[in-house]
Amino acid sequence: MTTGRVSRRHAVALIGAAMSNLPADAAPSANVVVTEEPWSHAGLAGTLALPKSAGRRGPAALIVAGSGPTDRDGNGPLIATDAYRLLAAGLAANGVPSLRYDKRGIGGSAGLVTREQDVRFDDLVGDAVTAARALAGRDAVSSVFVIGHSEGGLVAMRAAREVKLGGLVLLAAPGRPLADILRAQFRAAPMPEELRGDALRITDALAAGEQVADIPAELAPAFRQSVQPYLRSVMGLDPRSELAALSLPVLLLYGARDLQIPLKDRDALVRARPDARVVTVVTANHVLKTAPLDRDGNIKTYTDRSLPLDPGILPPIVLFIATVGG
Repeated sequence: MTTGRVSRRHAVALIGAAMSNLPADAAPSANVVVTEEPWSHAGLAGTLALPKSAGRRGPAALIVAGSGPTDRDGNGPLIATDAYRLLAAGLAANGVPSLRYDKRGIGGSAGLVTREQDVRFDDLVGDAVTAARALAGRDAVSSVFVIGHSEGGLVAMRAAREVKLGGLVLLAAPGRPLADILRAQFRAAPMPEELRGDALRITDALAAGEQVADIPAELAPAFRQSVQPYLRSVMGLDPRSELAALSLPVLLLYGARDLQIPLKDRDALVRARPDARVVTVVTANHVLKTAPLDRDGNIKTYTDRSLPLDPGILPPIVLFIATVGG
């Protein structure tokens, strides 16, 4: 990542790819032992993060990753955050076991994809349903809460149609169709105007169901030929109607310094589900880390896995699961 002006490649890759009044015991305890165990099922590979009290029956969490080639820990070719690993450790430290898995085609789940052009959004939903059912089948699990980050929030909403859940935690989830979000992100990104025009033209074409042949090299990470069928499969989905159709408990958690999903997406989902619990962490960004106000400093957090989660992220999730899941 450049230390000055954001490069074209990383600007495109970024697009492609304060809680108060909490009880004191919502913070993770350093004295709790957390263990991790490998997990695999139906071609998916992941990790179970278990508290020392594993075996005592209670709610568990399934962590669903965001867009792009993101693995179970929240890392990929252009990002290194460990955000999901840190989230899982924090949950386990508070007595909540969790499962996180590599997306199909990534890491230990690579065998589920032979050709990228064959992947569709419904495949990701099916994987989340499979993982949720497997987690629910464990003797110590009384209910499953799905924690969906970014596009994983939309996956979680769809999965909730097919499997009984204790609740949904939507972290920086989109509140508009993907095409609208991409247009807004490309308009805001520091990139040459000609490239911006190409990006908007391609987005419009994909939203109309078209395949686009002429993709500038700088836009290939987001719009390469092999990923276009997937993009077309998800662009028409509206998170507002998806969430409004669900009746289970929902926590909406957003960072006020998110460069990718602004707070108007939060507000759109609040209008869809006025009964949802809403938390805005004033210093957090899209990858759930504490971020400075300047854009370059914010983006640097995407490649520094040594950074902890923003301290406002974990407590509301723990509290939501404890109060809803019992």
